Amino acid sequence: MTVVPSGSCDCHVHVFDPRFPYAEDRAYTPGPASGEQLDELHWRLGVSRAVLVQPSPYGTDNSCLLAQLRVRGDRARGVVVFDPAAPAPLGEWHALGVRGARVNLATFAVDDPAVALAPLRATAAAIADLGWHLQVFTELSVVAALADDLARLPVPVVLDHFALASPDLGRPGLPELTDLLRSGAAYVKLSAPHRISTAADHADVGPLVEALATAAPERLLWGTDWPHTGGRPRTPGNRLSVEPFERIDDARAPARLLDWTGPDVGRRILVDNPVELYGF
Repeated sequence: MTVVPSGSCDCHVHVFDPRFPYAEDRAYTPGPASGEQLDELHWRLGVSRAVLVQPSPYGTDNSCLLAQLRVRGDRARGVVVFDPAAPAPLGEWHALGVRGARVNLATFAVDDPAVALAPLRATAAAIADLGWHLQVFTELSVVAALADDLARLPVPVVLDHFALASPDLGRPGLPELTDLLRSGAAYVKLSAPHRISTAADHADVGPLVEALATAAPERLLWGTDWPHTGGRPRTPGNRLSVEPFERIDDARAPARLLDWTGPDVGRRILVDNPVELYGF
């Protein structure tokens, strides 16, 4: 197994604990994925830090995530979801280790840039004084259409899962994405390559990683996306039955990253960039 650098951080994980109820209007129902299972994975990978991201089935109830932060202390940071129009104890959350707020557009099929912009602006304004970042899950086409608006937000933007960019470097949107990285306005998470590639070992993603790393290695992060939701097509009829997790070789993930980047850039992505963004 690949030996990752000391202090490596998995910047995108979820915990699903049945003791915390899911939102009634959720798009899917996951099975359990405990903090203990997450710790076991990270022990096997040699990862010592984690960023827990609020998953959509919990809606704006961040209780499960906050409980995990309480037991993990300085080993973990959190990214919450909240309604910027409603009161929220942001200062208390910050003290527990929250460093970002997420706007999930892709899960709810929001792909109209004009519709997406309002919640992005509202959430960014709510968190600006805390020094948090805005985490966004959306299609590359939305990122490209809103590139100028994202660059003007008062907080950094973190784009989930390669910004769902195609491995085909000729597709529209990549120049806008790399410009955002170079400007310092955005980060990209090199997480869940299975979401953008069906190639063996996701070999076709390597050139995309090289392009992003050439543009701005200091603006890249890495995550497993454990426990890998999305194990079946989602319909209104199956959203309340338990969806299986996808079967992903997590042990291969850090080795693949280092194959793509080399050790020096890999260390920057695994250790240095998370320290700077999340304040470990």
